[in-house]
Amino acid sequence: GTLHLPHGDVPTPIFMPVGTQATVKAMSPRELKEIDTRILLSNTYHLFLRPGHELIRDFGGLHNFMQWDRPILTDSGGFQVFSLSEMRKIREEGVEFRSHLDGSKCFITPEYDMEIQQALGADIAMAFDECSPYPCDYERAKAALGRTHRWAARCRRAHTREDQALFGIVQGAFYKDLRIESAKTLADMDFPGYGIGGLSVGEPKPMMYELLEEIEPYMPREKPRYLMGVGSPDCLLEGVERGVDMFDCVLPTRNARNGTLYVRTNTGIGLNLRNAPSTEGDIITSFKPGTQVKVLKRGNGWHYVSVNGKEGYMSSKFLSAYHVSYTKPVKSFTATLKNINGGSVVNFRLYPGMKTKIIGVYPVGTKVTVLEMGDNWSKVEIDGKTGYVSTYFLKY
Repeated sequence: GTLHLPHGDVPTPIFMPVGTQATVKAMSPRELKEIDTRILLSNTYHLFLRPGHELIRDFGGLHNFMQWDRPILTDSGGFQVFSLSEMRKIREEGVEFRSHLDGSKCFITPEYDMEIQQALGADIAMAFDECSPYPCDYERAKAALGRTHRWAARCRRAHTREDQALFGIVQGAFYKDLRIESAKTLADMDFPGYGIGGLSVGEPKPMMYELLEEIEPYMPREKPRYLMGVGSPDCLLEGVERGVDMFDCVLPTRNARNGTLYVRTNTGIGLNLRNAPSTEGDIITSFKPGTQVKVLKRGNGWHYVSVNGKEGYMSSKFLSAYHVSYTKPVKSFTATLKNINGGSVVNFRLYPGMKTKIIGVYPVGTKVTVLEMGDNWSKVEIDGKTGYVSTYFLKY
């Protein structure tokens, strides 16, 4: 199908790169157009906190602010508020939470969320919803679902911008009857499109696929369906197979920035990690297709990699990526930790990457010895321990 939006047509199925704070990290608008990106996603929660929706409105809206003349979708911020866990309180009127930037108190209602998204001016806005965690007991999931439906109705009444489509969001945690109830209820509200939220939050993938199959018959066929926050290659294919039109995820750009690749193999069995750069090398272990790999050193035909804490060689023909970033050895020097987000501490990690194990948390101002530097991550020594911190968090 094709979405006809104020800033252009979008063919589906479509994947939306994520520009959380009005920019896709490490990519310019020109580069995004070169790969024929048709639509981007930006995050309401983050833009509300910084630089603020009123400032963006005064810039002429999000398109002008980020110099992007193609369609944009803004999520409601509901998932980000859900992720704050202990820092937020949910009640019928809305959600009270503390900013992750400075700890200040904020309160967002469905009506205020619509005010924010209309000021941002994206082509598509999302209704404010409550996302249930995994696992979640039935009564809690049912209460959250009822609130999501009442908030959706309030968003519908508050949304007045005619050049912006408002999508409802199907919730219901991991219970088939609640998911079906949600799909039916929102279909009756006659939104121009529908998000499918609250999935890919820790549940097994087969469970997500089964729930998609359950709700598919109850979602309007002539309107777009958007599986929120999902973007791994296998999930894209499985989602399209189950009638999904739209996807978004930070995964592709995050993987590229951190030098992560996917293993691909035609055998269906897996790919071997060896102790030498040849098929004569002993097999250390094997990994399934889709496993994320950190390339430590490139070679001619074989790369030296780290996978799940193990290091060895893999054939380069079974690794695929568009960009890899590396740390390079430097003459060691002293730097101090800073936090560009305004926080008071910095995470010290076992390997480069936001999802790697945290082995220490150090206050801003801590002195470190820099051993290797990269565009995104640097290898440092702190208190006799070696690990990685974001290069952006080093002052030197």
